[in-house]
Amino acid sequence: MEEDVAPRRSRLPAPGGPAGPSRIPGPPPRRDGPLSAPAAPTKRSCLSVTLRRVGVGGGGLPWERLQGLAPVTPVPPRPRPTVAEGPQRRGSPGGAEAAPAAKMGVPRSPPRSGPVESKNEAAMSELVPEPRQKPVVPMKPMGINANLLGYIGIDTIIEQMRKKTMKTGFDFNIMVVGQSGLGKSTLVNTLFKSQVSRKSSGWNREEKIPKTVEIKAIGHVIEEGGVKMKLTVIDTPGFGDQINNENCWEPIEKYINEQYEKFLKEEVNIARKKRIPDTRVHCCLYFISPTGHSLRPLDLEFMKHLSKVVNIIPVIAKADTMTLEEKTEFKQRVRKELEVNGIEFYPQKEFDEDLEDKTENDKIRQESMPFAVVGSDKEYQVNGKRVLGRKTPWGIIEVENLTHCEFALLRDFVIRTHLQDLKEVTHNIHYETYRAKRLNDNGGLPPMTVETEENHESNL
Repeated sequence: MEEDVAPRRSRLPAPGGPAGPSRIPGPPPRRDGPLSAPAAPTKRSCLSVTLRRVGVGGGGLPWERLQGLAPVTPVPPRPRPTVAEGPQRRGSPGGAEAAPAAKMGVPRSPPRSGPVESKNEAAMSELVPEPRQKPVVPMKPMGINANLLGYIGIDTIIEQMRKKTMKTGFDFNIMVVGQSGLGKSTLVNTLFKSQVSRKSSGWNREEKIPKTVEIKAIGHVIEEGGVKMKLTVIDTPGFGDQINNENCWEPIEKYINEQYEKFLKEEVNIARKKRIPDTRVHCCLYFISPTGHSLRPLDLEFMKHLSKVVNIIPVIAKADTMTLEEKTEFKQRVRKELEVNGIEFYPQKEFDEDLEDKTENDKIRQESMPFAVVGSDKEYQVNGKRVLGRKTPWGIIEVENLTHCEFALLRDFVIRTHLQDLKEVTHNIHYETYRAKRLNDNGGLPPMTVETEENHESNL
């Protein structure tokens, strides 16, 4: 509304003339574009408001008073607003012309934030759904090495676990499978340095050779350094001794599954025992004949069927019958045949938990397996020391000497480094596989038998 005074006066009626309608133009159209440069300063006047001469029904200011009004001093141009302030429209409450218009009583347009706008916002809020809040993710605990002000005693947890475990003891069940005369019982006695296996694996001439494979389990309690272990040795006399050895592994597989079934029934009882007796087979030592050529079809079929239900460790028996070169070549040939036939032996590759275990087990799988061992439960004097060995015309073969055989590697592997892992793999892999299959076949719990009902009543 920046106009000159002279054009405004030309539109006013002459003094004494009839009063007519006002021709004062309305507010200028709204500009949406960017603000242009400010115009040159011009004279402002109060004539921009509605003026009417005193007449019939007239109410405005008389012409004589309007002539006596002093002209308004020119207002300097308002500087362009910055980005932070935002542009102000002409005629807005914060503009340059808001004060004169308010003084003269010109009504201002109502603000846009009225009830209509509030209704529109309410309608839009109903149409547009509110954004879903993301679930609060708990922060990971920060690994801060806090300096303790004093001794707490966290390190005693290991000692508490050790004392509790020593009171209850350990269970370890080992099975030996192989032809008669390969030294299975002798090797187990050598492994635990005690008479834990049965005395003889052969038969007298008067006895008949059994038609099927027998399963004989002998349990012992071994104590060393205050630690008690209940050891069970399962022998399989008659395996591979028949002319027709077809499906001779089935009695062994049946025995292993029966132990899983026995543990499962105890586990699903309503009032089960505090500690379930563990008779499951944790390890199976399979004895390979030292032929020096290759594995027999019976060896491949046995390991192919039982590697899915038990931890198999292949062992070359009576390794002192081969030279060092023959032993190395035979071990490489056995590893290759097992790989070609897809037979997995312990430790399995997919069960390696971290890089350290993988590195250690890869070395065992590629260099040590199968272990070429010699067993003996007799002691001899060598260089002033008593050692276990086999006496031959050309010398004494020391069982625990790594240059003579790999019995020490087998003992460390089974007892000193992987005994607990053998039990965990049996429980978490083989037993869980049998348990899931068993429950899926029956659609739930195993069927209740007379024996199960009696055990349940006795537990109650």
